[in-house]
Amino acid sequence: MRVIRHTLLLVAVAILAACGAAEPKWAPDAEVARSVYRDPTPPALTLYTVISNKSGAGLHSALMVNAPSQRAIFDPAGTFKHPHLPERNDVIFGMSDAAVDFYIDYHARITFRVVEQKIPVSPQVAELVLARIQAYGAVPKANCANSISDILKDVPGFSDAPQTYFPNRLMAWMSTKPITSSQTHYDNSPDDNDGMIYAPPLRLQ
Repeated sequence: MRVIRHTLLLVAVAILAACGAAEPKWAPDAEVARSVYRDPTPPALTLYTVISNKSGAGLHSALMVNAPSQRAIFDPAGTFKHPHLPERNDVIFGMSDAAVDFYIDYHARITFRVVEQKIPVSPQVAELVLARIQAYGAVPKANCANSISDILKDVPGFSDAPQTYFPNRLMAWMSTKPITSSQTHYDNSPDDNDGMIYAPPLRLQ
């Protein structure tokens, strides 16, 4: 049994390699302040799950928080970046609609699809989760789903979050919540998306 558990753990780490390695970052205060984006829609949490079109395995999880103070995305151990979107330890600021579209487009390609699950929350819960993602710190490799579970487990309405390393399991759990919208994003872009860093400008001011 111990051998089986060890083997499963190794498989899990291999599957989740797309989450990337931990890379502590700390954007300057001025850049973060400049990039604050307040979305007029109601407060919500949105879970993004990147899934292999070939195997169906979940490869990455991210959590966007739309709070009254601002909208930001927690992209734990992710590889996403944009020169106009400052990052502090896996929290990316300036998530305007154009930035969200670019985030999805960055991940969706011929080999991967992106499942989006949006859940309404109170302004207080949204601000709580926003504070928690900013306090969490840079996330190590293969811990994307696990870090989101860790953040949500003490949040009202989400205390039953499973402690899991598997994005698909986190996605399945999220589907049990009162989702306001759920959609799957497909894209025929080639698998090599290195050139996508040359994206349209997203500067807010």
